Amino acid sequence: MTPLYHDAAATTPVRRAALEAAWPYLTGEFGNPSSTHEPGLRAAAALTDARTRVASVLGCRASEVVFTGGGTEGDNLAIKGVALGDPRGRHIVTAATEHEAVLESVDFLRRVHGFEVDFTPVDEHGLVTAEALLSVLRPDTTLVSLAYANNEIGTVQPIAELAEAAHGVGARFHTDAVQAAGRLPLEARRLGVDALSFSGHKVGAPKGSGALFLRGGMPVEPVLHGGGQERGRRSGTENVAFAVALATALEAAERERPHGEREPATADSDRDAFISAVLARVPGSRLTGHPERRIPGHASFAIDGVNGETVLLELQRRGVIASSGSACAAGRTEPSHVLTALGLPDDLASTAVRFSWTHTARADLDRAVDALVEAVTAVRRSVPA
Repeated sequence: MTPLYHDAAATTPVRRAALEAAWPYLTGEFGNPSSTHEPGLRAAAALTDARTRVASVLGCRASEVVFTGGGTEGDNLAIKGVALGDPRGRHIVTAATEHEAVLESVDFLRRVHGFEVDFTPVDEHGLVTAEALLSVLRPDTTLVSLAYANNEIGTVQPIAELAEAAHGVGARFHTDAVQAAGRLPLEARRLGVDALSFSGHKVGAPKGSGALFLRGGMPVEPVLHGGGQERGRRSGTENVAFAVALATALEAAERERPHGEREPATADSDRDAFISAVLARVPGSRLTGHPERRIPGHASFAIDGVNGETVLLELQRRGVIASSGSACAAGRTEPSHVLTALGLPDDLASTAVRFSWTHTARADLDRAVDALVEAVTAVRRSVPA
């Protein structure tokens, strides 16, 4: 039986169209886009075209797009670069549920540059409200960084409202949109953000590709210093092949994304049916993350009385590939910092199981539910009474 891959939140396969678009720039068209001879000019033209195409999806100017090596680099440049570029104060706000790339960048500013950090309250679903954010904003807040959608629990934040609240005190706003890319609208100006980062391998581009929107005219201190590529914001010879692949994959993901009238964070009947089936058939299971405001194709659970990693092994034996949460934290023994931030005790946070998919038939989702029921039953039977 063909294995079911339900770990799209960790990564997705590279699209054939993205590979084919990148191939010429890995072979014959190998010029350096900073060179002024003919091969370099052709590479520069391809880079410009890729930048324009990414900007079209982001709803911004091409000059506001910076190509990066992925989501982590984008987060680092957005947070450190914006905070150090023109600090109006020494105060930063984020949430305890953020990805490590955000939390570690913020902590670097605290340790090395003396910034103060506050964490906005989140509710039991990981949701941040404008009122909660306002409770920790200060006149000297220089930056707020909150993810568009959480990778572990799928909760989608009201980014436009949160950005407006931050701007009300003069702070700039960054959102990590790694999990939102290909699933939610990415129009940066409509969202009202000053910086937006995402990663290519979540939408079918190669790992090591990504892009960052930086609002025009905003001072940014580069993290990588050198030849001044990317308008001085990210030095280093640009990876033309990966930029072209990223643009191709992002456009494809945007075409495939539902564009109906319903709120994209709630319009997913297959996801909701999957969640309902798990909660009905797996005793002791509880949904983590928001029951309605969550990423399409994402369902995460805590299950009483089992070890999440053991359940995943049983699922794999039954041909279903899932995860316990962030791939960046895989192999660690401590419970998820996201789940403990929601108030789950350590023992329950260690039972996490996450399913995430892109294009999956309802029959395959039913098969995954059956496999989970069998896996949890097998794990519970193996535990001594």
